[in-house]
Amino acid sequence: MIKKEQIKELVFNAIDELNQQMKSDEQMDKSEMLVLFGPSATLDSLGFINLITTIEENIEDELDLMVTIIDEKAMSREDSPFLTVGTLIEYLLELVK
Repeated sequence: MIKKEQIKELVFNAIDELNQQMKSDEQMDKSEMLVLFGPSATLDSLGFINLITTIEENIEDELDLMVTIIDEKAMSREDSPFLTVGTLIEYLLELVK
């Protein structure tokens, strides 16, 4: 069974990968409170898509699972699973179970 800590590590590894490509003053904090989506988001839309793609690749590489994070089901939720890193981690746990 996949645990929250495993998913959290994969998400934080994706943040590390993106941070390597960013200027030091634009880098993201590895925190479950980091806002990913909305007016106070840390990333622009391209950065957000890069993060999601990197997470999908990490899940495939590390857990040998193919997941599609952004789909109609995710987008139609009343509470967005993409609001913060924490909500994304919880959503990813649902996807991999």
